[in-house]
Amino acid sequence: MPPNYVRTIKDEILYEYAKLISRSAYENLERPFITNRFFKLQKGEIKISDTIREWEREQELKKECVFCGSTENLSTDHLIPKNRGGNDSADNLVLSCKSCNSSRGDKGIFEWLGLKNKDSLHRIVAGKYLKELLRIHQENGTLEITKSNINELCSRCPLPEVCKKWNTFHSLTCFCLESILPYNK
Repeated sequence: MPPNYVRTIKDEILYEYAKLISRSAYENLERPFITNRFFKLQKGEIKISDTIREWEREQELKKECVFCGSTENLSTDHLIPKNRGGNDSADNLVLSCKSCNSSRGDKGIFEWLGLKNKDSLHRIVAGKYLKELLRIHQENGTLEITKSNINELCSRCPLPEVCKKWNTFHSLTCFCLESILPYNK
């Protein structure tokens, strides 16, 4: 669960991004550093990496599945599946093996990995995913939804079973970031 200073959907995205910065700098989660980076992101003193910088770093990655590291049966995968509002932009595409792609199906990354494994996602991939979620929340006008009115998202969220599994009902978590992705089942 995020700390108390994370109050809105936008804050949750910035908090998750601050954790990525920590993993990049220290190879683990250093809480004081995360807090520092979060407030710098929130104040605009530092910014989420731009697309070009992420693309350049992504080109340095080995040609392997971004989820498990396999080099077999690779294909392009959408971070946000097309049937859930994703597009074919470079920010939404990664290399994934057939096994991970099939296992994940059309689930969101956090839904698929769960709370315990989401922080193991490759930093560049997680950064791209958070930028896409930020874009979608901006388009939907949901960035300023707070903990106190999270029910606005909960009432239309297609993922109640995920919150039940992780006991996060009516809590602001990473699952809320995926709550606006439609499920067309």
